[in-house]
Amino acid sequence: MTSTTAHTHGSAARPDGTDTPVLQVTDLEVTFPGTRNNPDVTAVRGVSYELRRGEILGIVGESGSGKSVSSLAAMGLLPDYARVSGSIRLHGEELLGLDDRAMAAKRGRAISMVFQDPLSGLTPVYTVGDQVAEAVRAHNPGIGKERALARAVELLTLVGIPDAARRHRSFPHEFSGGMRQRVMIAIAIANDPDVIICDEPTTALDVTIQAQILEVLKTAQRETGAAIMMITHDLGVVAGLVDRVQVMYAGRLVETGPVDDVYYRTRMPYTMGLLGSVPRLDQDGKAPLIPIAGSPPSLTDMPPGCPFAPRCPLAVEACTAAEPALEQVGAPGHRAACVRAGEIEANGWGARDVYPVPEIGEPPQAAVPREERTTVLEVDNLVKHHPLMRGALFKRRVGTVYAVDGVSFDIREGETLGLVGESGCGKTTTLLEILSLDKPQSGAVRVLGTESGRIGARERMRVRRDMQVVFQDPMSSLDPRMRVFEIVAEPLRTHGHPKDRLQSRVMELLRLVGLEPEHAARYPAEFSGGQRQRIGIARALALEPRLIVLDEPVSALDVSIQAGVINLLDDLKARLGLAYLFVAHDLSVVRHIADRVAVMYLGKIVEIGDVDTLYRQPTHPYTQALLSAIPLPDPEKERQRSHIVLEGDLPNPADPPSGCRFRTRCQKFAVLGEEERAACREREPELRRRVEGAADQAAACHYAERHEPL
Repeated sequence: MTSTTAHTHGSAARPDGTDTPVLQVTDLEVTFPGTRNNPDVTAVRGVSYELRRGEILGIVGESGSGKSVSSLAAMGLLPDYARVSGSIRLHGEELLGLDDRAMAAKRGRAISMVFQDPLSGLTPVYTVGDQVAEAVRAHNPGIGKERALARAVELLTLVGIPDAARRHRSFPHEFSGGMRQRVMIAIAIANDPDVIICDEPTTALDVTIQAQILEVLKTAQRETGAAIMMITHDLGVVAGLVDRVQVMYAGRLVETGPVDDVYYRTRMPYTMGLLGSVPRLDQDGKAPLIPIAGSPPSLTDMPPGCPFAPRCPLAVEACTAAEPALEQVGAPGHRAACVRAGEIEANGWGARDVYPVPEIGEPPQAAVPREERTTVLEVDNLVKHHPLMRGALFKRRVGTVYAVDGVSFDIREGETLGLVGESGCGKTTTLLEILSLDKPQSGAVRVLGTESGRIGARERMRVRRDMQVVFQDPMSSLDPRMRVFEIVAEPLRTHGHPKDRLQSRVMELLRLVGLEPEHAARYPAEFSGGQRQRIGIARALALEPRLIVLDEPVSALDVSIQAGVINLLDDLKARLGLAYLFVAHDLSVVRHIADRVAVMYLGKIVEIGDVDTLYRQPTHPYTQALLSAIPLPDPEKERQRSHIVLEGDLPNPADPPSGCRFRTRCQKFAVLGEEERAACREREPELRRRVEGAADQAAACHYAERHEPL
């Protein structure tokens, strides 16, 4: 059911015994023409690199840095109006200038790509088997349909599709996101290409599915010997997977070299900022993250000299004189574009030496024992089942979806509870039940002692003042037709805030979340993603709530912007004594911001406890798998770790397994004796304290024991 693998990492393999680049890019420049009122946009500026057989190259950087555009140029997939100059050579053959027919002959055979969104990359009206077989036949016209389909089944089996001989007849919508991404990888390796470009292949996936996909990519490389280009914003994935790293900023490379040199001997302040802004799963205690101030420059209005200078804490007058060249620093192959690289090396500076570290205190309630604090939110045995209906005219119930099936937890003043688990585990349904303030199907929800479903409209309005929400996508939750002032002032007007104090209150809220008063006159579209999320937080704070529900508030943000929002939430909690219910799938973020953590699986909480104990020594096999699946942004530690890679996806919530719901994927169940397995099949484990000495840690497992995944 489960494989445990230790990551090994070394120099790139050279199966052909040569050191000749498979892909060689020289002085690549990509420009998109502007309109009459808008200048041209040069998205990629003078990028050069080489990729050798068996090597994995990581490309990182903030959104808009040119990562994806440079890879699309290599595939010949840019629009016709894009102007591309420089050189892209595949096995020494120039690709720039080839027509579509010539490039089509190379795509899929010599060079292939795995896209970020597999649902967009697969045709919904054809089975997955037919689409893999089509990739085989496109470059092997002599192969018949039956042989191609047989090869498709082999490939689907190789990438881990269970029961591929039957599932190849399924359509893309019948597969989960992780399985669709596996199909995309099967298509990419169908013809043993020499180069595989992976554009954010794990971005929208849960950590357990991400771990599966990374294992599949390693398998694909072993089978094909291909060179892999991994484009991602996840510095943990890069640390544990790649041989060399390239950091891009404003369309060009600003640092490149072996992964150890770039991570441990960083010579570019931008790279330092990226590494310092990543929440660390292995970090004891709580230290503020180090955000990079400001936003990337507009590619149509570049600053003079180094484009990073306006955001750089080490910028000097020389930085604005001319854009620095990418030059060797330290070991061979390690290059950086910074006039102060030598000074950084001589002083041994790291992110915390260069960037200002925010000072964040503790909430006033932190000094009070937890059991003596007021309970802000109490959820007691909450149940939410959805009927499964069939029929168009005469509907009949054919089953039940057990979305939330007996969830209990509480949150005290000044406390953050992190609610984590894979997609489909019931986190969002739990939030909706809490926020609706309606009577639940079963159980109870109490907000500041007031029970949902037992109050009138006026009392419900009062409770809503004390409980606000910040959503995942700030652009969807902010009205694009309203100015920021109206967005923030709307809840104040609704609850009768004095009109003569409205202006001053909105300005106070904007300053509180790090925005300027002049921002009040702008529309949401004029802000970056991080700034829009700050507007959403300002709106949530308008009524001085005591509890804020945060639904994946930083999942759509770059790591540098994410760090600033996380620090803001920590600071507001300390200054205002807020309590948070923080829902996320990124356990690194939860480790940083939460005081207690509840882990959900298939509608139930399987483990709950204080964050330090649960992360250091989780007792439930599912929590152990979640924590081991999260990559650390530390190459050396990643090489020494053993990862628990869960197989398969969540079971159908309409037909959960008997007994323990996790047993079908459980790594511990696989090694138990038959008598012990019977208990897992027949008895559902209760959520209770399983290990002596762990007063605030409970797990729902018959055979819970401590494990140290970090």
